[in-house]
Amino acid sequence: MTDADTTTATTDWQAWQKSWDRQQEWYLPDREERFRIMLDMIEALVGTAPRVLDLACGTGSITARLLARFPKATSTGVDLDPALLAIARGTFAGDERVGFVTADLKDSDWPAKLPYDSYDAVLTATALHWLHREPLADLYGRIAGLVRDGGVFMNADHMIDETTPRINAAERALRHARMDQAKRDGVLDWSEWWQLAANDPVLAEPTARRYEIYGEHADGDMPSVQWHAEVLREKGFGEARPVWCSPSDTLLLALR
Repeated sequence: MTDADTTTATTDWQAWQKSWDRQQEWYLPDREERFRIMLDMIEALVGTAPRVLDLACGTGSITARLLARFPKATSTGVDLDPALLAIARGTFAGDERVGFVTADLKDSDWPAKLPYDSYDAVLTATALHWLHREPLADLYGRIAGLVRDGGVFMNADHMIDETTPRINAAERALRHARMDQAKRDGVLDWSEWWQLAANDPVLAEPTARRYEIYGEHADGDMPSVQWHAEVLREKGFGEARPVWCSPSDTLLLALR
């Protein structure tokens, strides 16, 4: 936690949060709607004071919205990215409701690093598409072991239906046309945002470590909603289905 602990007084972590949100919204213009439905389902299924695992938490986008809506909630954020964790830890420094764990979700023993054995909800968004099918299925099994009976897992991410290629192509063309216009209006993309981080006196060092870990950004598999739901049921969830979708994204909920 040294990055955040030594720089909180001089670093505007909220500005970095807003910058990250704007960059993500360039790719996902309905990002806030996904979060709203995610929190609606939390309230419906596990109440307004949940213990939450924010999986692949990044800067803590889910945690920030969780606590704004449910002040009695608690959150454990898990990620491997040193730069995004620095922003998250700086943002939530001093908030006893929030803790962070550095862990690689591809390691089989990462759940042992968590402060709790079980959670009311495990939440993740736009993060697991970099995993291929086999390690993702293994991860789903570990998640099932962390969600209490009656608890939920929600994954909001790209889930591609390969049986509708013309629909997919039309949606992609429109989305990219709008992204191109936003880019001309000055919105930062992924690589430009990381260039800013690399040039920041506080984030330069963790950003360098981040690139040592990940290299350049690369996607894994993006299987269909049906694949995700089937695997989650195989791994121990009783029910699994989409609770929200856009033409390119799905919020899938699995109930333990």
